[in-house]
Amino acid sequence: MTTKPKLSDRTKRMAHFRALHDRGGLNLVSLMDIFTVLVFFLLVSSGTQLPSNKDLTLPTSVATKVPQETLVITITRSDILVQGEKIIEISRLLDNNTSVIEGLKEALIFQASKQLQPPTAAAAGHAVTIMGDENIPYQLLKKILATCRQANYTQIAFAAMQKAKG
Repeated sequence: MTTKPKLSDRTKRMAHFRALHDRGGLNLVSLMDIFTVLVFFLLVSSGTQLPSNKDLTLPTSVATKVPQETLVITITRSDILVQGEKIIEISRLLDNNTSVIEGLKEALIFQASKQLQPPTAAAAGHAVTIMGDENIPYQLLKKILATCRQANYTQIAFAAMQKAKG
């Protein structure tokens, strides 16, 4: 019969300490704090930029005034989008002889109804920013401008890549 050697108190404490602390674990509270800060940062920083699109090349411009945040109409080489939502294909518009694009007009009126504040009396119309490829046909641009006027979007700005001065 063999007997176990008697362990000292110190050895017992060390074994107990190792048993408690050898388990590896993640501190989820710290990770949740980090991700919460990251989410708030991304939400705040993403709201102030115009949407980017690989299908269009903006013309360049030298401007000193920074544009305000408005409704965005994007004209790619194949589609017209309002706030990133596809409205109509350009190929259907080029053969059409009408001066107003009905689908675009409906989308603009819908977006105007969602706005909290009506246009000011001095401005007498809503503001819109047009992001168009530099190679879009003039006839298409003319139809889009006429449609904007029909939907009471009279403050029209064109997005362009800002060219450095000097």
